[in-house]
Order: sequence, then C-alpha cells, then structure tokens
Amino acid sequence: MVAGDGHGAGMRPMQDVKAHPEKLRSDAEDCALISKRATDPQKCELFATLSEHLNRLALEVERALAEKKKAKAVLDP
Repeated sequence: MVAGDGHGAGMRPMQDVKAHPEKLRSDAEDCALISKRATDPQKCELFATLSEHLNRLALEVERALAEKKKAKAVLDP
C-alpha cells in the first residue's frame, strides 16, 4: 500500500469510507477551479463535467452511508 492513501496506518475501514465524500468534494472543487481557469473551451467543459460528476458521486456515497446506518439501526435497536 502507498503511504498516506488512507488505507492502513491505523485507519479503520468505516473511517476510510466516511472520508470518501470529503475527498470527492475536494476533488470536485479542484476540477471546478481548473475549469474556470482553463483557456481551452474543451478543457473547461471537461473539468466542469468532472466536477459535477464528483459532486454526484459524493452525494451517492453519503446516501449509501445513511441508508446503511438506518438499516443497522433497525436491525440493532
């Protein structure tokens, strides 16, 4: 494993999963910034699309985590 990749180093799997939406949103912000600074229209569009996609992925991960937490609460009252 690569040092600093969020795996190992004492990080538990659930903590790792919870960090994913934050990382996705951070990457989305970076892509949005690159999109705004790009001078090539194709690159501008590409990075804007990547930003939107990463934000959607973060939302889906958050929803999945919430559903899993909700299901666990039902099974383990």
